[in-house]
Amino acid sequence: MTDAHHGTAPTVFLKGHGTENDFVIIPDPDGRLDLSAAQAARLCDRRAGIGGDGLLRVVRSAAHPEAAALADRAEWFMDYRNSDGSIAEMCGNGVRVFARYLQRAGLAGAGDLAVATRAGIREVHIAKDGHDGTGGEITVDMGPATLPGGDVTVIVGARTWPAVNVNMGNPHAVAFVDDLDDAGALLRAPGVAPAETYPTGTNVEFVVDRGPRHVAMRVHERGSGETRSCGTGACAVMVAAARRDGLDPARTGHPVTYTVDLPGGRLVVTERTDGRIEMTGPAVIVAEGVIEPALLGAEPAP
Repeated sequence: MTDAHHGTAPTVFLKGHGTENDFVIIPDPDGRLDLSAAQAARLCDRRAGIGGDGLLRVVRSAAHPEAAALADRAEWFMDYRNSDGSIAEMCGNGVRVFARYLQRAGLAGAGDLAVATRAGIREVHIAKDGHDGTGGEITVDMGPATLPGGDVTVIVGARTWPAVNVNMGNPHAVAFVDDLDDAGALLRAPGVAPAETYPTGTNVEFVVDRGPRHVAMRVHERGSGETRSCGTGACAVMVAAARRDGLDPARTGHPVTYTVDLPGGRLVVTERTDGRIEMTGPAVIVAEGVIEPALLGAEPAP
């Protein structure tokens, strides 16, 4: 495939979502499309573009310089950008949608699949059957969480909450609140202190309890704003809630599972005894089309 603005072949896109965390998907198996941050942001624009919380470029690992070393373990690389065009290490909902695209395109089948990301290899399992025609649920081995420690505070207006610093290949600050409305409109990123804890910014989760091992959350994603769902955020929330509840599978020898409700749906997250986090949820492809060449045209003058 060649890029549309060079005029030799149309650039195909698909649109998909995982618990309403939505993505523009660009198949580019041979890595011929060099998308700039501005072009990615334009594609994700909900008024002037296709619209999405992020962009997934589907590239063979061998064809991408950041993934070539992983090509012997994972054929496909998820080149992920936030909706503002910035590069992110990982996106949990994005990995499920990425895998659903590969299945739809006949590039992967039900069963196990390895996907290369900037945060390393993610092992994916695509269930065989779905009851709604959208395919079976997809489970992603998200790898282990790390908890760097240190006191962290999340700030919204004049209100502050202590937060848990969790890293899922990307950074998170998890704050337990009395009501999800406490987060406010989340039109801009909440403050986090000390700022040096997150030198490249962070995702911020606000969490309330719904029942035993059952929580609900809202999230402000770094580079995207408030989104309907965040897979890595749900995993970070699960780990923070488990530790708050005195649960650590590495110590008890028993896995722990939490249900995490998000504005866009429900994810089920399990921490295994080896510390690895597994996330299960839906992934749906909703549309396919061709990008108008003008949308990938020359960069606007400054």
